[in-house]
Amino acid sequence: MTAQETLKRWWGYDGFRPMQEEIISTALQGRDVLAILPTGGGKSVCFQVPAMMREGLALVITPLIALMKDQVQNLEKQGIKAIAIHAGMSRREVDLALNNAAYGDCKFLYVSPERLGTQLFQAYVSVLNINYIVVDEAHCISQWGYDFRPDYLQIGELRQSVDAPVIALTATATESVAQDIVRRLSADPEKPSFTTLKAPFERPNLSYIVRECQDKAGQLLDICRGVAGSGIVYLRNRRRCEEVAELLRAQGESASFYHAGLGPLARSERQEAWKRGDIRVMVCTNAFGMGIDKPDVRFVVHWEPSDSIESYFQEAGRAGRDGLRSYAVLLWNPSDIAHLHQLHDASFPSLETIDDIYQKLHIFHGIIYETGESRTLRFDTEAFCKQFGLRPATVHYALRYLEQSGHISYSEDAEFPTRVRISIPRNELYDADLREPQMIPLLEALMRGYPGIMSYSVPIDEERLARECDATVPWLHQLLYQLSLDRIINYVPADRSSLVYLHHDRLTPGNIDLQPQRYALLQKLDADRIDAMEAYLTNDRVCRSRQLLAYFGQEKTSDCGSCDVCRALTPEQRTRTLLKRYMEEHPGCSLADVTAWCRDPQNGLPPDALEVLRKMVDDGE
Repeated sequence: MTAQETLKRWWGYDGFRPMQEEIISTALQGRDVLAILPTGGGKSVCFQVPAMMREGLALVITPLIALMKDQVQNLEKQGIKAIAIHAGMSRREVDLALNNAAYGDCKFLYVSPERLGTQLFQAYVSVLNINYIVVDEAHCISQWGYDFRPDYLQIGELRQSVDAPVIALTATATESVAQDIVRRLSADPEKPSFTTLKAPFERPNLSYIVRECQDKAGQLLDICRGVAGSGIVYLRNRRRCEEVAELLRAQGESASFYHAGLGPLARSERQEAWKRGDIRVMVCTNAFGMGIDKPDVRFVVHWEPSDSIESYFQEAGRAGRDGLRSYAVLLWNPSDIAHLHQLHDASFPSLETIDDIYQKLHIFHGIIYETGESRTLRFDTEAFCKQFGLRPATVHYALRYLEQSGHISYSEDAEFPTRVRISIPRNELYDADLREPQMIPLLEALMRGYPGIMSYSVPIDEERLARECDATVPWLHQLLYQLSLDRIINYVPADRSSLVYLHHDRLTPGNIDLQPQRYALLQKLDADRIDAMEAYLTNDRVCRSRQLLAYFGQEKTSDCGSCDVCRALTPEQRTRTLLKRYMEEHPGCSLADVTAWCRDPQNGLPPDALEVLRKMVDDGE
């Protein structure tokens, strides 16, 4: 099938979005491609279509576990086999998944970047028949990007053993970051092989509004009442998310909250309720929204400024993916700017502190000098901080830099699914005295759906199992708990924990290479990003859209006509702005073309637009 036919066959779309076809065509020619598409540009289609057109499977590397699971579910609904490997899975589960990917009819294998360097993954690389190496969130490979992940550097090494083109995708990359991505992902860094395709970042239907205010709750309520449709409200603090959601509910708004502290079932239920429209406004941290393609989000509100233009642009871009008028509103006051600078200071503890936390990490887990390499530790941040009298933020950022400098891998909030093993022989199972009638179909579903459950502990899908047994998930928990009390099964409930993987044996104090020059440079880059965010907040003279596009290196821009800066112009100034923008977007247009555009009521120009046009002609504009 052609790319168009493949798109229609598997995804039901009649045509591609801007740039998608060009990216797919480049990939099908066997060339490496870096695609920079704004949020909502349809990045997944850019690798899924070519992967379906070639034999073998696409290896998709992404740090976003929620996105990974969401895409696997969506592909399987369409009859396409996909497998995900991520933090929280046991070695046996990973081995089984890799075996299925290698010898089954799998088309997509999603892996988190830290898996690439493991011996188990390396053992399977030669038999995986990889047709494309897909690098999602490709900015994570750049040490100068806002979200650098050192495990991404292993992708360059992977290219030495896998002869397959790379499709790298990102929504936010400055020019310097894009060049760094290409250099690090090229088979020969000295001769970069990539074709870089960059979609225009303009979102003509998205109005960027920046409001300096003290009464943020009042502003948020005005937005919710004044704009129809669903919305997202972003905050940093989990507890504050819950408070703002409650405030909205108290005022009669349909709202809920979402953050990484919720259990997997609660997050899944709220996400689905919001996508269906049962919940209108989701108040959340940045844990929400990745990979969610809800087209009719009419507003995204930031309760406080983001710590970088990159993350703000990506989150704001979740509004208006259907092309209709939508709003990205950023609320701020001077204390928010002070808080951004405080966050910067907290994000960079002293190198002496980082060295000290490295040692305490090993002490906490009873690891002596010159031991510990390749150990995976379940890390309890609260207990660690309590034992050593440390602040959680200091520990978090110290571990992040120990990861960036190559000493550990650090995963927050890794999910550990419910695990079950049937602990009595099969012949005794049928004679067991079961308390509840529903235990019989439950045990049958477990034996039917999970081979090996009589021999070893296996992870189970609670939602699927509950559906098969015609039970709710809470009632399923009760049944499993009672079966465990009766010693019929071994039951380990789902759990969440941070994970630390040790890359080498414990080093003695003072012998940890923390790369001070690089640390200083990262501090400067972070400070520059905060300064750029502050400049965006306070510059009310230049169109918001132009400011954002200039940050990402797009020089040929024009005023959007719909942001708070453009709206502050006089009616005549605003009309002139819109007319100039039309002429810039339609080079070579005639006066008759512009006149016809002015007269079209669908374009929303004021009645005096033709008079303004005459003045522009008279003034030689």
